[in-house]
Amino acid sequence: MGKEVDNKFTWVIKNFSSQQSTKIYSDEFFVDGCKWRLLAFPKGNGVEKLSLYLAVAGGEFLPDGWRRHADIHLSVVNQLSEELSLTRETEHLFDASTCDWGFASMFSLKKLHDKDGGFLVNGELKIIVEVSVLEVIGKLDVPEECEETTKSLSKVDDNDVPEESEETTEALSKVVENDGAESNDSLKEASSVKESMDVNGFRVLPSQVETVSCIFERHPDIASEFSPKNQHLRSAYMNVLLSLIKTMCQSTQELSKDDLSDADAALAYLTDAGLNLNWLEEKLEEVSEKKENEEAGETRVHEIEEELKELKLKCSNLEAQLGKEKANVSVARAPFSFDDVV
Repeated sequence: MGKEVDNKFTWVIKNFSSQQSTKIYSDEFFVDGCKWRLLAFPKGNGVEKLSLYLAVAGGEFLPDGWRRHADIHLSVVNQLSEELSLTRETEHLFDASTCDWGFASMFSLKKLHDKDGGFLVNGELKIIVEVSVLEVIGKLDVPEECEETTKSLSKVDDNDVPEESEETTEALSKVVENDGAESNDSLKEASSVKESMDVNGFRVLPSQVETVSCIFERHPDIASEFSPKNQHLRSAYMNVLLSLIKTMCQSTQELSKDDLSDADAALAYLTDAGLNLNWLEEKLEEVSEKKENEEAGETRVHEIEEELKELKLKCSNLEAQLGKEKANVSVARAPFSFDDVV
């Protein structure tokens, strides 16, 4: 069951705990002229966590040159307190080789199934996705009946990268194949076309040119040993790198330990392909250290606040006691009147 409002789509999964399927799909929905759907792994996609992805419906039939650069917000809603909801953000260049993208480690299954956690209410799980298409390349005309591509993205030591494709080309995956799923509606789209541009052998969107150029200017040997030659794969790796950098630019308050663990896996994934990222590894260690300092500081702040609360209570009690003693002293100091004496 799903509900679409503007560029947001709400997916309510009924009887979530009873789901037996390895993966489940939402209804299809339109955002910015493109048809999408959500893909979830209730028991995790190779990890013991809820795995969640946004996918282009009918992705197998995407023509060469078709691309959509999109910003994605995926939220697991806490139905008792929205403030406790979990939202993770990424962006991705969707194309024929990577037509779905998201998080393998979206949310802890233990927390999800906590009966008092607020994420499962009456057996229902609520997921919200917000999609903003940033740039459009190519037009799409898909037959009415089509199937998704059946290849999945590789996993690094059983941990996927922080933002990733669940289904992509066999050359990139090298690990797992999943059964496809059907999409029975036509997908037609007519939008303004913007060409991708070449930066040091990588095809990137115009909005990415400045960032990628800056990376090569500061680290000219970054791709000197990079092995993939296929342009789709090179673009996919570059998008993982850009997403990783964007993740590391978040404040430590926005980053969880899972995010940093996924970032570490993504870094290993990129370096295994031949990218020279020693400089990024050092920065990731700094971010991890800052996260540890933040958590230690938060613990100490909480302890001090509790101590301060006790001291304030003690001060309040002492002030009340002091007031009583002052009153007693005033009574003791008061002289007897003539009538009192006589």
